[in-house]
Amino acid sequence: MEKKDIYQESLEYHSSGRKGKMEVIVTKPFETQKDLSLAYSPGVARPCEEIAKDPDSAYEYTAKGNLVAVISNGTAVLGLGDIGALAGKPVMEGKGALFKKFADIDVFDIELQSKDKDEIVRTCELISPTFGGINLEDIGAPDCFYIEETLQSKVDIPVFHDDQHGTAIISAAALLNAIEITGKDITKIKAVFNGAGAAGIACAQLFVDLGLRKENLVVCDSKGTIYKGRTQSMNPYKERFAVETDARTLEEAMVGADLFCGVSVAGAVTKEMLKSMAPDPIVFAMANPDPEITYPDAVETRPDCIMATGRSDYPNQVNNVLCFPFLFRGALDVRATEINAEMKIAAVKAIAELAKEEVPDSVLKAYGVERFEYGKEYIIPKPFDPRALLYIAPRVAKAAMETGVARKPIKDFDAYRENLESTLGRSKAIMRYAFNQVKKCNFKVVYPEGENDAIVRATARVLDEGIMHPVLLGKEQNIAAQLDKYGVERDKVTIIDPQQDPKSLDYAQLIYKKRQRKGMTLTRAKELAQKDNGYYAAMMLETGDVQCLVSGEDMSYPDGIRPILTCIKNEDPHGAVAGVYMMVFKGRTLFFADTTVNINPSAEQLAKIAISVSKFVKEFAITPKVAMLSFSNFGSAQAPESQKIATATALVKEWAPDLEVEGEMQGNIAFNEPLRKELFPFCELKGDPNILIFPDLGSANIAYKLLMRTAEVDAIGPILVGLDKSAHVLERGSGVEAIVNLTALAGLKAIQHNS
Repeated sequence: MEKKDIYQESLEYHSSGRKGKMEVIVTKPFETQKDLSLAYSPGVARPCEEIAKDPDSAYEYTAKGNLVAVISNGTAVLGLGDIGALAGKPVMEGKGALFKKFADIDVFDIELQSKDKDEIVRTCELISPTFGGINLEDIGAPDCFYIEETLQSKVDIPVFHDDQHGTAIISAAALLNAIEITGKDITKIKAVFNGAGAAGIACAQLFVDLGLRKENLVVCDSKGTIYKGRTQSMNPYKERFAVETDARTLEEAMVGADLFCGVSVAGAVTKEMLKSMAPDPIVFAMANPDPEITYPDAVETRPDCIMATGRSDYPNQVNNVLCFPFLFRGALDVRATEINAEMKIAAVKAIAELAKEEVPDSVLKAYGVERFEYGKEYIIPKPFDPRALLYIAPRVAKAAMETGVARKPIKDFDAYRENLESTLGRSKAIMRYAFNQVKKCNFKVVYPEGENDAIVRATARVLDEGIMHPVLLGKEQNIAAQLDKYGVERDKVTIIDPQQDPKSLDYAQLIYKKRQRKGMTLTRAKELAQKDNGYYAAMMLETGDVQCLVSGEDMSYPDGIRPILTCIKNEDPHGAVAGVYMMVFKGRTLFFADTTVNINPSAEQLAKIAISVSKFVKEFAITPKVAMLSFSNFGSAQAPESQKIATATALVKEWAPDLEVEGEMQGNIAFNEPLRKELFPFCELKGDPNILIFPDLGSANIAYKLLMRTAEVDAIGPILVGLDKSAHVLERGSGVEAIVNLTALAGLKAIQHNS
């Protein structure tokens, strides 16, 4: 795409619809006179009085604890330089959007029309009671150092200049992994920095905090090296890094260097400079948008180098979004008075560790690759890795507690992590609940497609989470090679080749006994048990050798469910097996059925489906509320289709009298209680339903797939209900996260069967 096209697209992005990128929303009910009296006069006086008595109670009664000020005077905006406070506002709004998107932190961006550093400090000090933290942004050096240090000494909330410390934290995490991969010793490496502005000085200081020796570090600026006795273009912050050296230019300083760290200008480093570095050089060329030396030139000149840049189109992008939202999240959650060096180092180590973990499918898809593997081209996690919040925020919070700057220590970090997961979406919190319930049970899960790459990667995640013991079916040598590829310990997994396992003959006898009066021969039963992993797995489940079965990753849904329906009996002899999707919206969770199995269920089947789904929903500590959906409302249309729903509703009330259920009703009536009360006062459903029973497979399948593509919803499933055992079939090509989630839900279903 041409640059002019990108620029035009950006202008349209910012100007279309509501102008800019941010809005303020009301978080409490504000519809009635009573709401108004609580939100404002006279009710608002009460929290005012409480805060006057105890200022800390502002964290309870206002948004202060989750509100950050993003403050700039526009003197160092991106690579544009001093363009002024107003021109920098799009960047500040963008910063606010990132805070909100990645850590659910609210932001007011404040642009100050001043270059007087004391005036900026005083202004920030005066408005500080409004906020839980202050993020300084795009303020030129050396004023940024003075403003941050002075302001932090005057306020009791965290002050953080992201241009300095965000870049430093990400690059420091990259450094830890780079020296591990190259086998270098941080206390012995020779380092050269080019750029002595905000980011350069902060990077140098943090690297020293991590163990880099100052005498092994040479910092350069536009005038050359910063050496002892230099007087030109010096300031107290540069003076901290003045060293005894004969080198006077960047080119001279680079000779024999193990590390180059650039936060300066494009083209500052030549191929010849790179050639003069030590073996296995570490090159962080972070000038934006164009680095000090391009990635292609660097790897061509020094194939042994580890290279990082600020660009997303090359490996190892140093992007501050991987740090600041999560750093502030941890600091705010313990009401830290500052962000100290220990908190920054905690963030560094968390980011470095995250790079060594298996990368989620969502990140792989975003970058269009099959895999990222820890090594020279992957030393930093990708900016949009959803696990960054869970890795970084708890470490930062704990460091704040350990260093005495936390005013509200966290007592239960497991509960805290669960709460953080809810920040990523309700589905994360729901799945964490399922993980925690299932990991207590020591269940086994069998995966018939044991040689499938996604299944093996999911196995690694299942083991990391401690959910279950995986049993993989397939050729042992093939599976073992896959386990080695993904670093899974062989003794933590059971591998079974049905063609070689004598137990397949026992399973064949059982299949034959089940199906002999339905045309099954013993020869055919042996063939199924030995050559069809789906049947072998289903019999493992039926006999109790495992408690859960998950299949379907690389087969059609009918092929996946056929062995299950053949080998596993129904929970109720007269019941119905059905597929349920859990649809997780921001403010609610709904269960849709039947989405996968019964094309045109009878009234009796629909009633059984409603009851089976309700039993499963109770495992989430949710009280079931069932809506039996139709195109009609309580007999308004006399048609066989609507009568079927009315009959099904009556049967549910007869068979499960304690269950809150209503129908037949249209979807809009189901979610409009005031209208229900007005038009149908006899309706027994209170509030909104959480279980939607559709009249046929077509309507259910269309509904959930439309919502998956058009609404902000996470669809989890399909979960099979109505069986005597916990067996489930994935949608083909579901991916690792879906496999892991369905495994946990399978465990939750197994708990229901065992209770």
